[in-house]
Amino acid sequence: MHSSLIGKIEKAKVYAQERHRMHVENLQVAFHGENSDHLVELVDGKWHCNCDFFAQWSVCSHTMALERILEGMVPRQELPALAGA
Repeated sequence: MHSSLIGKIEKAKVYAQERHRMHVENLQVAFHGENSDHLVELVDGKWHCNCDFFAQWSVCSHTMALERILEGMVPRQELPALAGA
């Protein structure tokens, strides 16, 4: 293998461990949920999902899952306050 390619592979391995170097600004994901498919987007730092739960709560299992997967690279969502909690 060419030495410059080997160097790039090694650098990629280091970058993959340094998540703080990356910030996702816009993202579109086809999410295959248990009941149906959903479109989840991160646009200008705000999450959007076309599921019914997100329409009411502005957060859902789909956006929370992606936030966990991309931890440190996407803005954290504020969870709605629970009444009586």
